[in-house]
Amino acid sequence: MTDEAARAADAVVTMGCGDACPIYPGTRVVDWELSDPAGLPVEDVRPIVDDVDRRVRALFDELLAGSTGDA
Repeated sequence: MTDEAARAADAVVTMGCGDACPIYPGTRVVDWELSDPAGLPVEDVRPIVDDVDRRVRALFDELLAGSTGDA
């Protein structure tokens, strides 16, 4: 993602960068600590994928509710 795209976004999700995460004033930055799936068998990766899916859906719902003025 480019800096320009990140600055234009409502939210930027990073995955486990902690203190090294970029800062975009005026943009919500959410850092998700996730297990690294590299080299894991598919049965160990599936729960990570499911977790990311849940988080993305929850964030989408939250952003959508905020854009319509709902709480």
